[in-house]
Amino acid sequence: MKPLRIAVLTISDRSSRGEREDRSGPALVERITGLGWQVVDQQIVPDSIPTIQSTLVAWADSDRCDIIFTTGGTGFTPRDVTPEATLAVIDRQTPGLAEAMRAASLQITPHAMLSRAVAGIRKKTLIVNFPGSPKAALENLDTILPVLPHAVELIHGDAEAESSHRKLHRSDQEEEHAGV
Repeated sequence: MKPLRIAVLTISDRSSRGEREDRSGPALVERITGLGWQVVDQQIVPDSIPTIQSTLVAWADSDRCDIIFTTGGTGFTPRDVTPEATLAVIDRQTPGLAEAMRAASLQITPHAMLSRAVAGIRKKTLIVNFPGSPKAALENLDTILPVLPHAVELIHGDAEAESSHRKLHRSDQEEEHAGV
């Protein structure tokens, strides 16, 4: 499989105005490039539903990226609107990713249950919300990292991706029948 093409969107009023350095976007970019994946776009926008939506739509519909990671705007403050903007533009939700991230994060901090992050698919692009903290964003990325290449294969309709599901499932059944 080719290297994944990733776009990173930081959502922060203060960072978009230059009042605070964006640390989570660059942290994600560093991890992504360290994996050999390609960062095709990176941007900082304010906590504004129309701005977030228009950026997500433009990136997803351009067919330039396989995955869009957002960072920031997933909490409880009145300006945290990233989940609402994401839900408005996706075609299908992928709740298992957000559930896995929250479950893993709960092993680290009880504050994880305050995350409202969502994940979903728009056309052939996976969109995943991460928290705004660099540490938490990377922890969440690490949680879902093992499934991302396969998720992209499935979204793109790769025939090999489907067959690997059947092979894996068949292998599991064979082990069960063999008493393993």
